[in-house]
This record gives sequence, structure tokens and C-alpha cells, in this order.
Amino acid sequence: MQRSLTERDQQVIWHPYTQHKQMIPPVPIVHGKGALLFDESGNAYIDAISSWWVNIHGHAHPYIAEKIYEQARILEHVIFTGFTHEPAVLLAERLLPLLPGDFSRIFYSDNGSTAVEVAIKMSIQYWKNKSAKKTKILAFHHSYHGDTFGSMSVSDRSVFTAAFDDYLFEVIFMDVPAPGNMEELKQKLNQYAGEIACFIYEPLLQGAGGMRIYDAGLMDELLQAVQSQDIICISDEVLTGFGRTGKLFAGEYLKHQADILCLSKGISGGTMALGVTACSQRIFEAFLSDDRSKTFFHGHSFTANPIACSAALASLDLLQKEDCLRSIQNISFQNKKFISGLESSNEKRRIKNIRQLGTIAAFEIITGNDEYLNNISFSVTKQAMENGIYLRPLGNTVYIMPPYCISGEELEKVYDFLTHLKI
Repeated sequence: MQRSLTERDQQVIWHPYTQHKQMIPPVPIVHGKGALLFDESGNAYIDAISSWWVNIHGHAHPYIAEKIYEQARILEHVIFTGFTHEPAVLLAERLLPLLPGDFSRIFYSDNGSTAVEVAIKMSIQYWKNKSAKKTKILAFHHSYHGDTFGSMSVSDRSVFTAAFDDYLFEVIFMDVPAPGNMEELKQKLNQYAGEIACFIYEPLLQGAGGMRIYDAGLMDELLQAVQSQDIICISDEVLTGFGRTGKLFAGEYLKHQADILCLSKGISGGTMALGVTACSQRIFEAFLSDDRSKTFFHGHSFTANPIACSAALASLDLLQKEDCLRSIQNISFQNKKFISGLESSNEKRRIKNIRQLGTIAAFEIITGNDEYLNNISFSVTKQAMENGIYLRPLGNTVYIMPPYCISGEELEKVYDFLTHLKI
């Protein structure tokens, strides 16, 4: 008797962020179209979180698929040391003018964690190349920047890092700016200013830390204080980039811009693994030297993969079309209406911290336990799947982050489910 895909999976696969002792059998997905995922029985699920925040144009988009196919027939990959190719150069040429800040160079890697690793290493080596002893790193509480060791180190200590805390390098953590705490933050900054190499932050939205939104005006004030101390600023836009916050990049809400910016997730429309670290000319020039030891010794086997770059170019084509930009604004507007309705309804007695930023809406279920390991998430996911929707709460934080192609009817179905969620 032929085994099902689920049974075969359970014999050979180790899934991410999964306790296999308690694992619900995985649902076999056989194809996708638009905002929908289809299982082997033909059931459809609205992908309300864009498959871990990467899918911005919908599944199996024919235009992106065609561009991937075209590139695969020409050049699938080539070492990116000593060689170059059109997709990598063109993508850099198109990205740099769009980014919020004065960036001059693009460094390619494979994903969000590696984009952050590159940024951290650039910052540390920048000061070493200048013979300056600035080695400390500043980051926010509740931050999350990835799962490799450098990106874990600059992430808040949590269940994600607990097993590795003894191996992570020291970081100075502080709260995100909020009314009443600015003087405290500036005092902490002044205490370590001469030693801090860089400050890394997720602009306006801390994703995996619980979809925490904070104020742009106060963040600008903090960035001004940080930059006055000649500290390199790293903006982690791995999640917030490419329209998620209602603007093309979250940095567009800010007056003060970063020296280094990290991108991934939506960059390829959710089709190919790709990471980008953009830096200013000031950063790049610190590595220009007749002394070869000042070289930036970092790279990946699949750096600037031509197929991935082609997918990113195709995604950018779609993103810059008027209908996509209108969809982003429409989802943002509908989210705002939905959040307003939740705030004024009886549902507020069972939920808290109702909030919205662009295409992202979130709230917490009141359970007395605000930790990531809160089991309420299993109940929400189960109910959602039974209603033809895929959601994956962060503990008791329920959120939506749909692809921009989601229809009005599909979006209303998600809203209606959340409004009548059984808690």
C-alpha cells in the first residue's frame, strides 16, 4: 500500500520551529495559486501570513515563473568572485535608487539571517580597518534578527536563543523608544557611545518578537542621537521591506536613515532564497586598501545566484505596477477599518493590544501567558484551517500579513474568522 506524503514526511523530515513529540501531522500542499494553497484532497486555504512573510504577489505567479525559466535556460549559476552577470548588476542598479538612504553598494547573500551577518561583520571590520576600538553592539529588547550565531547574538534573549546563550557575544540591549523613556535611552547611549560599533534595529515593527509597533517620531529622535555619536546604524528590513508597512520600505517613515540595510523575504516574491545587504559609500571605502587584510572576507556559494536575482527583478516589476501599489494601500485601509471595528466591539474583552501597520494587523489573546510557547496558537491554527485559512500565531499574538493579490472576498473571510474566533 502506497504511503501518503504526510506519512513519508514523518519518516524523514525535521521541520523548523517544531516539537516533533507534539507535532500535528503536516498538511501536504500540492499547489498554490494567488493567495490560496491547495492540499492533496483539493481543500483550499487562504495563506493569510504569506508563507512566513515572503510571498507578496501570490503563489505560482506566471510572470515570475516565466522569468525564472528564462534565466535557468541561460545561466543557472556562476561563482561571484571574479565574475559578474546581468541579473545581479541590474537588480543592484534598480534597488539602490529605491532604498531609504544614501546607499552605493549591494552585497548579496542567501537569506535574512545571512544579510544581517554580513551587516554585523561589515560594521565590526569597518572600525578595525580604521584602527578604532569600537566593538560593542546596540540592539533592542524583543528584537529578532535571525537564527545564525551573529544574528542570534543581536536578537533579544528568548526561547529562540536559550540553548545557545553561553555562545553568543555580548550586546547592549535597550527598550524601543516610547513616550517617557527617551532620556533613559539617551543616557544608556551616552554611557557606551565611545565603544559602540553599530546599532541594529527593525524599523517600526519588531516581527518575530510579537509584531510590536513603535513610534516613528521617537525613533527618529533616537537615530539622531545615535548618529551624533558616529555609530553605524543597521536597518533590518528583512520583514518590513517591499511594501509590508504601507510604504515600499519602513525607513520611508523616518527622516534619519541607516548606513547599512538588510533585505530578504519578499525580495523575490517568495520564490527563491536571496539576501541583500546595502551599504553607504562611507562603509565601502573603509575596505578599499592596498593592504589585502582589509578585504571583506565573506561570501556564500550561491552569492548573487542569477535565477534568484531574476526572480527578484520580476517581483520588483510587479511591485512597481500601479495595481500592486493600489492593492497595498487597499489592504492597509481595510486593515485599519477591521482594527477599528475590533476596538469598538465586544471582542475587545477577550483580546488586547489591537494594532495595525500597513498590510499587517495584530492583537494578543488574553490568556495570562504572553510567551511564545503559549499553546493557544495551536487552537487558533486548527480553527483557521477548518475554516479554509492558514494562520500561525506567535504564541498568543495573532496576526495577518496577506499577499498583495488577496481578493476583497478572501480578506473579508479572514476578518470574519478573526472577529468570531473561539477563544
